[in-house]
Amino acid sequence: MNLLWHSFVLVLLIFQGPICNCSSISDLFDSWCQQHGKIYSSEQERVYRFKVFEENYVYITEFNSKGNSSYTLGLNAYSDLTHHEFRNSFLGLSSSANDFIRLKRGSNSVGVLSDVGDVDIPSSLDWRDKGAVTNVKNQGSCGACWSFSATGAMEGINKIATGSLVSLSEQELIDCDRSYNDGCGGGLMDYAYEFVIKNGGSDTEKDYPFKEREGTCNKNKLERHVVTIDGYTDIPQYDEDKLLKAVATQPVSVGICGSERGFQSYSKGIFIWAMFYERLDHAVRLLDMVPKMDLILGL
Repeated sequence: MNLLWHSFVLVLLIFQGPICNCSSISDLFDSWCQQHGKIYSSEQERVYRFKVFEENYVYITEFNSKGNSSYTLGLNAYSDLTHHEFRNSFLGLSSSANDFIRLKRGSNSVGVLSDVGDVDIPSSLDWRDKGAVTNVKNQGSCGACWSFSATGAMEGINKIATGSLVSLSEQELIDCDRSYNDGCGGGLMDYAYEFVIKNGGSDTEKDYPFKEREGTCNKNKLERHVVTIDGYTDIPQYDEDKLLKAVATQPVSVGICGSERGFQSYSKGIFIWAMFYERLDHAVRLLDMVPKMDLILGL
């Protein structure tokens, strides 16, 4: 099940900021560096990163002080990065996704991974509670969110179909799916599904582990077809009824816009922004629906 959706506004993530009873921003930075194992190549680099950290800290503090938002910002592992650096390093949905959407605008399903038919939409649902979601994975500085989103959806439907939750290999997609996708440089979930279908299946994360970088395709492991899929479905834009039916059927793969500055410093709560974004730049899984909130996106 794949979904290319760019008007949705709810995201649920988990990031933790440092706990520090610090008397100055310099002390806070030192504590933060220790917590996240930050070691800089030169004093000049450290001075620059401190400046960026300070700017992010001021932004976070001013945002939280308003007290009128459904979510809270906080320091995290990305707090010494400019927003431009964060977007370039951690948002990896291919720019072709937006052209892909325009080509398919108004289209219906283009394959079947799980039938999205006349299903009852529950008042609430969390696929984590049903054991259909693997542990949170970290893509690091490899912009291959598309591969994590794709494997997450396949892991979910495999659990539902077979009763077995198997963590699949993102690295296999990064190394071997190179016809249209670009490894750590970005990609699109539809192409990942097409690769898995053509290959006859996907290997496990344990057998073909993530390395946070592109590598040479291991063709021996490429032949290990642990989980297979027959097809996939794209949900038409703006069709929230079909979207609800899709997530009632399985965890789904979605593209979102992660370019909002607050996304970089998200800490807790329901992340909402009212702006309408045309461009997709990040891929996640949609896992839950809750009363009065409709849907929640989760990494």
